[in-house]
Amino acid sequence: MAPNQRDLETASLLLAVDNDNNNRGKDRKVNYVDRLKPSALEAALQKNIKFYGSMTNQWQKLTRYDPLQHRKLENPTSNFDTLTHMLNGNLGPGILAMPNAFKNAGLYVGLLGTMAMGVICTHSMHILVNVSRELCQRYQVPVMSYSEVGQYAVESGPRCFQPLARLIGLLINCFLIIMQLGFCCVYFLFVAVNLNDFLEYISIKTDVFTTLACLLLPCIALNMIRSLKYLTPTSIITSSLAISGLTISFLFLLKDLPRSTSVAPVTSWSTLPLYFGTVMYAFEGIGVILPLENNMKTPKDFCRWNGVLNTGMTIVVCLYAAVGFYGYLKYGDETQGSVTLNLPSHLFLAELVRLLMAVAVFSSYALQFYVPINIISPVVRRQFGSRNAQDCSEYILRVVLVLLTFTMAAIIPNLGLFISLVGAVSTSTLALIFPPLLEMATYWPSRKYGKWNWILWKDLIMVAFGLSGFLVGTSMSVVEIVTEWK
Repeated sequence: MAPNQRDLETASLLLAVDNDNNNRGKDRKVNYVDRLKPSALEAALQKNIKFYGSMTNQWQKLTRYDPLQHRKLENPTSNFDTLTHMLNGNLGPGILAMPNAFKNAGLYVGLLGTMAMGVICTHSMHILVNVSRELCQRYQVPVMSYSEVGQYAVESGPRCFQPLARLIGLLINCFLIIMQLGFCCVYFLFVAVNLNDFLEYISIKTDVFTTLACLLLPCIALNMIRSLKYLTPTSIITSSLAISGLTISFLFLLKDLPRSTSVAPVTSWSTLPLYFGTVMYAFEGIGVILPLENNMKTPKDFCRWNGVLNTGMTIVVCLYAAVGFYGYLKYGDETQGSVTLNLPSHLFLAELVRLLMAVAVFSSYALQFYVPINIISPVVRRQFGSRNAQDCSEYILRVVLVLLTFTMAAIIPNLGLFISLVGAVSTSTLALIFPPLLEMATYWPSRKYGKWNWILWKDLIMVAFGLSGFLVGTSMSVVEIVTEWK
């Protein structure tokens, strides 16, 4: 475990003062420091601390490690590649569930809440990237995963929490695996439901489970791709299909819109937790933020004010708000778990939307699958010695995980409720609770919390908000799912 920054500075100062005093009094029988009273020793420390502190800061500036210059990537991604992956990772079933989220919140509460949640989630992503870079500088490593950021941040925090560092890292990995595999389950079910409707339109009678089974082998083949760089063509095609599907969807949503008074501006408090869970699911990109930034050719462009992160999230939030607002205004209380299921079933354009979105979401599965496989595969590969055995074990692991998500998708009773559950359990934890906690822990030694400790108070408010959403949203989703099964 690397020492804290405060411990290093304190030890250096004490050693410097002690050496100085020993040199002055080495001809005396009694050491100079030993003869000092406590108040005099404190005064001596205060006298020298400014000088030695400035020297320490200058030394740190000269030897400051820049992790961005030490990254050696075989297949780095460009800014455009990264932006495409970000859009691909966010334009999934979550955006099509936004009208259902608005139904649980009301037209105007849903609109303002979605924008506010978008700003908060984007800020959390910035926190995570900045904390990762700060810890990479301290520990002099080029990149860190989300779990490593959690572990080393806790090691930098209060001493009473430092023994929990490894546990926090494992906990983050568990939430990441649950969240990303949950996304994959929803993707499987979404594709099967929408593709089944399209098959019925072209007079092919089948059920959802049969359609789901037919998707299994193509999904396994897609997830044999191991590099993000090689997924870029898939992401470009996926984003193009998703935007095309959304564009056609707006032709239906904007046609013959009723007045805004036809739907509720505000709903009851009892359904707001379901809204929270669905919106948090929709902002599903927190799990892929660090892998995307770590694989960039020019990572400095990621967090600029006009960089990849802000550009991508601005597009995503605007699309979410528009789909949710007009989808709920159009269909009202008849809104289903995915707005594609509300489109008229007898029109070719409506069926084309279902087909386009089904193919786009199916192609996005590999990007969501990239995170859990990157967490689990190193553990599995370490159990084998030769390179061939390691590669073989990873491919088997990929097949097993795809089969697991297929099985879960086959037993999911309701698409909308499962989306809300995954969002409340995992996404709220990883996007709203952990990033501010890690920021507080990372800057604990230096107390760099800004004027009046505004960063500390901001982080505490975010944690309280995320924790309340996690508890209430999870409980409500579980109750609704149990009721649905009954």
